[in-house]
Amino acid sequence: MDDFHINNTSQDKTFDDSINTFSDPYEPPVDPMIVVAYIITAIGLLFTLMAIYAVCSLVRKDHVVPIYVINLLISDLIQFCCMIPLETEFDEMMTKIVVVIYLISVMVSIGFMVCIALERYLVIACPLWYRFRHTIKFSVVVCVMVWILSPVLCVLTLWVLQDDYIIDIIMGTFLLLPLPLFIFFLGGTIRALSASRVPSDEKRRIVGILVLVLLIYTLLFLPAIILFMAKMYHHYHLTILTYMFVQLSPLADLFLYVFMRKGTIDKLLAYVCCCRMDSNDSSRMDSNDITSSTV
Repeated sequence: MDDFHINNTSQDKTFDDSINTFSDPYEPPVDPMIVVAYIITAIGLLFTLMAIYAVCSLVRKDHVVPIYVINLLISDLIQFCCMIPLETEFDEMMTKIVVVIYLISVMVSIGFMVCIALERYLVIACPLWYRFRHTIKFSVVVCVMVWILSPVLCVLTLWVLQDDYIIDIIMGTFLLLPLPLFIFFLGGTIRALSASRVPSDEKRRIVGILVLVLLIYTLLFLPAIILFMAKMYHHYHLTILTYMFVQLSPLADLFLYVFMRKGTIDKLLAYVCCCRMDSNDSSRMDSNDITSSTV
């Protein structure tokens, strides 16, 4: 996330400095980021395309969630396509274009994560509104807004604004805003579970998706956001580590499809319960053996 570093001398210099941060002067001769980028891209492109095809088969007239997930996976595809060029030397203009596209795709991913969490929250907290108001047309309008607002915000922040302080406020606010929203959606969903008439297996899938979205954001995005807000770009290894977390986020989004499949949560819970029962049985057998030996 050190590519977000922007100075406030002029419009051109502002954007050039954000690009130059990709080539850190303390970078070692063999950059591990290139190897990581190739591995993540090779794995991510294959499985993301498979996930998009699988999620498209889930789209029904009364099943709106995959629309947001499909758009999230498309933004992940754009990130995968930008990873290799980001680690390759191009001319200055091409580098600027790739960086802007990558930043926009990251912002779009965060936006659709919020949409997924909000939609799952409405299923439990406001089932009547969701049933009669949340149509496919409404979801398409939301998707178009996310795809339009994210590039506009990114371009305005990078090119129009020249004050470094204002840039940090805008970018930091946008990137940190999802955290309280994710926590609110998860807490509100858990509180409304008892009064909801949604089937129990659907409840488990909804809670699993909300927990997964919160974990992806806090573990993979939040460290880079904190680094950006604290302006700790001079820590090379810390910057590389946080940037690697952001690169792993598209792979983590693939687990959303797994949690959308019916029976996945039940199988996981059954496996955990079986493991606990086996451990309890083994402990009981050990205690019985000890008791019999003492007798």
